[in-house]
Amino acid sequence: MKKTILYLAVTVSCFTACKPGEKNENITSPDSAAVKMINDSSFAGHIKVLASDEFQGRKPFTAGETRSINYLKEQFSLLGLKPGNGDSYFQEVPMVEIKSVPDNKMIFKGAGGEVAADYLTGFVAGTRRVQPKVSLNNSEVVFAGYGIVAPEFKWNDYAGLNVKGKTVIVMINDPGFADSTLFRGKNMTYYGRWTYKFEEAARQGAAGILIIHDTGPAAYPWSVVRSGWSKSKLQAEEKDNNMSRAIVEGWISQETARSLFKLSGQSEAIFAAARKPGFKAVDLKLNTSLNITNTIKKSVSNNVVAVIPGTKRPQESIIYSAHWDHLGIGEKVNGDSIYNGAVDNATGVAALLELAGAFRKLAKKPERSIVFVSFTGEEQGLIGSEYYAKHPVYPVSQTVADINMDMMGIAGKTKDIVVYGYGQSELEDYAEVSAKKQGRVIVKDPVPSSGLYYRSDHFNFAKVGIPSLFTGSGVDNILHGREWGLKQVADYTKSRYHSPQDNFDAITDRSGMVEDVRLLFDMGYRLSNETTYPKWKNGSEFKAVREKK
Repeated sequence: MKKTILYLAVTVSCFTACKPGEKNENITSPDSAAVKMINDSSFAGHIKVLASDEFQGRKPFTAGETRSINYLKEQFSLLGLKPGNGDSYFQEVPMVEIKSVPDNKMIFKGAGGEVAADYLTGFVAGTRRVQPKVSLNNSEVVFAGYGIVAPEFKWNDYAGLNVKGKTVIVMINDPGFADSTLFRGKNMTYYGRWTYKFEEAARQGAAGILIIHDTGPAAYPWSVVRSGWSKSKLQAEEKDNNMSRAIVEGWISQETARSLFKLSGQSEAIFAAARKPGFKAVDLKLNTSLNITNTIKKSVSNNVVAVIPGTKRPQESIIYSAHWDHLGIGEKVNGDSIYNGAVDNATGVAALLELAGAFRKLAKKPERSIVFVSFTGEEQGLIGSEYYAKHPVYPVSQTVADINMDMMGIAGKTKDIVVYGYGQSELEDYAEVSAKKQGRVIVKDPVPSSGLYYRSDHFNFAKVGIPSLFTGSGVDNILHGREWGLKQVADYTKSRYHSPQDNFDAITDRSGMVEDVRLLFDMGYRLSNETTYPKWKNGSEFKAVREKK
C-alpha cells in the first residue's frame, strides 16, 4: 500500500494486540437472519440449474454461456444488486477460440528408428498461434529437465542451451516435488505449472514444447489432459495473434517419453538426474514433425459483475469471485458427453448468489462496497480474471481483497477448512477467526504439490498485488474423519474432475458448502466494516507488488 492505514477510534479497544480479523469483532459480526440466507435448499437450487444439461457445460461462445450469464444477471437483479460495470452486469472479454486438429500420429525419428505416438493416447497438441495451419518440420528434440528458469532458487534448465527452432521435452511440477529441500518443497510454485512451462519455452525461442505427463506430480490423470485437449480451446485475443508463442504446445504420456529416451539411448535414470541441481539439458538426437490444422473463431465472452455499494467508503471494494465456465460438450465418457461441472464450478457460482442474498439481508449494511464477479475462461487458462486484472472495473489500489470460491464441499461438513497457498497473506488470519466461531480450524493444503493456489482466478488478483484468499473443501469430516474426507477428494479427482460425471446428482451432501460460505461471509463482512487493509506476509512473492501501488 502507498501508506499505512491507521486504526480508527472504533477499534481502540483492541489496540495493537489484536490479530487481523479480530478488530472490531463486536460490531462486525453479521446478524443471524443474513447468515440463514445461506442454506442448503437455495444452494441446491442454483447448482441444479447451472449444472443441468440445458446449460450444455457452460462453455464460452456457446448457448451455454448465454444461459449462464443471463441466469446470473437475472438472479443478481432479483436480489437487488446493482450492475457492477457502469450500467451493465457484463464486462466483455475479447477471446479467440481455436480448434486444433493435429496429425493422427506424432513421429519422432532417430538413427536407431522411430517412435510414432498416437493422438489422444500417446500425445496431445495444439497451438496458440492464430493461423489456419502450423507445422514443425524436422525439429530437433531436447530434454530440458523441468523447463524452469528460477534465479531465486538458483535453477536454470536452459543454461547454455540454444533451443531456437527446436522442440523441448520437460517434466511436470517443480524440483520440490521430488526433493523437499528444493524450491518450496511439496508446495508447488508457479514454476511447476504447465502454463509457466509453455511461457518459458516461448521466451527461450523453442518451436515446440511437450510436457511429460505423470499423474502424481500433475495431480490429475491422463484422462484430464485428454479431455481438455481433444476439444477447442480459448485464449485471450492478443495483438500479435500469439506469434510470440511456440508453434506447437502439448503433452506426451509417460509411455511415449520412455520410448523416446530408449530410442535416443538414454536410460530412465535421466529423470532422476533432471531432478537434481546442476542438471544439463540433453540433446536426444531425435527430430520430430507435426502438422496442425486450426478452425478459428474470434468473439467476445463475458465476465459478470454486480455490486452492493458501501455506505461509508464505497470507493473501497471487497471482491468475491467464482468462475461460471466449464468445458462444454466433448468426448463421450460412459455414454455422456456433457461436462456439466457441478462441483467445478456451479458450487462456487451458487456461493456467489448465496453471499449476495446474505449481504442484501443485513440489518447493518457494509461500509465498503461488496463486488461479486463471475469469470469466463477459467478452464481455458484463467482468461477472464486475467482480463479483469488488466482492465479492472474497481481500482486495484482500493481493492481490499479477493475471496475466491472454486470446487466446494467435496468432503461434506468438516472440522477444518483448507487454505491454499497457506502463509501468503493476513486474510488467513481473518479466516482463522471466522473458523473459530464455527468451532473449526484452518489447515494447509493436504496436497500442496497440486499447486492449486496458482490454478484459480484469485491468482491473477495476487499477481497485481491484491491480497487473495482461496479456500477449499476441508477433509476432516465431522462424522467419518480425515481419512474418509481425503478419500472423497481423491475419488472426485479420479472419477469426476473434468469429466461428464461431475453432475448435480453426485452431490449428495451440501452441508460443507453451506458452512464454508457462512465462514467466508463472516470474514468478508468484518473486512467490509474496517478501515485497514490486509497485507501480504513476509516471504510472499506478491508482497513487493502491493507495496509499489
